[in-house]
Amino acid sequence: MIRKKLNVYKSYFPREQREYVEVDCNHIDDQVYKRTRVFLPTLARACLISTFLEDGIRMWVQWSQQSEYMNMSWGCGYFLATVFVLVNMVGQIGGCVMVLTQKQVPIACGVLFFIVVLQTFAYSILWDIQFLLRNLALIGALLLVVAESHVEARSLFAGVPTLGDNKPKNYLQLAGRCLLAFMFVTLIRFEVSFLQIVQDILGSVLMVLVTIGYKTKLSALILVFFLTILNFYHNAWWQIPEHKPLRDFLKYDFFQTLSVVGGLLMIVLLGPGGVSMDEHKKRW
Repeated sequence: MIRKKLNVYKSYFPREQREYVEVDCNHIDDQVYKRTRVFLPTLARACLISTFLEDGIRMWVQWSQQSEYMNMSWGCGYFLATVFVLVNMVGQIGGCVMVLTQKQVPIACGVLFFIVVLQTFAYSILWDIQFLLRNLALIGALLLVVAESHVEARSLFAGVPTLGDNKPKNYLQLAGRCLLAFMFVTLIRFEVSFLQIVQDILGSVLMVLVTIGYKTKLSALILVFFLTILNFYHNAWWQIPEHKPLRDFLKYDFFQTLSVVGGLLMIVLLGPGGVSMDEHKKRW
């Protein structure tokens, strides 16, 4: 009986319409992308550079405090401490402007990458595993921005034949996906509660799917909503009074997580790339 109904269904719809129905049912992420493609690239870039922009502005607002902290931590003198703050401020704000305006994006990402490495050593983040993993996730998000610039550069010469796939872009996307996974390692908490266990399992499964590139866009889209909710719940820095140090810590975590959300939006925008199970499944 079921087989007869299936045959009736197939005979009712022409082959082209049946294929459209199957694609429409199986690619919800593509439908979301079509509805948001006008503003999705700008939103992804804005979220991604948010932590750099916030930190650059903080360097300007807290100029004397930052210089004094570096001088006390390293004993490098006021001049070198001031140079450090100036490099961080100009590099981050300038890099953010270049990314948002799509001007020399690889150079801008290289500057922001340099800032991440510089701060990793200057603030001794190298020995703090949680901050180190988050910085690695941030680097992964930057790699996805570079991959997007490769896509746009290639589209300028759409009529010119190319040899093979765009391998640099594929490897950048692979590295970006793998590094983004480190953010969820820092979110795993070994607490005996039902909600926390569900959060750990769901987040881990989705991140593994994004890393290996299986159902990548849909998994990344779910992670965007999941991570955004967690970010606003756990890192509500605006609820903390300004004089408390906890406010700055939560603010730092909030914008770093928001940058990783931007990286996930880049995955929704670009797809998994050539080195992924989704691409392998297409070829197979």
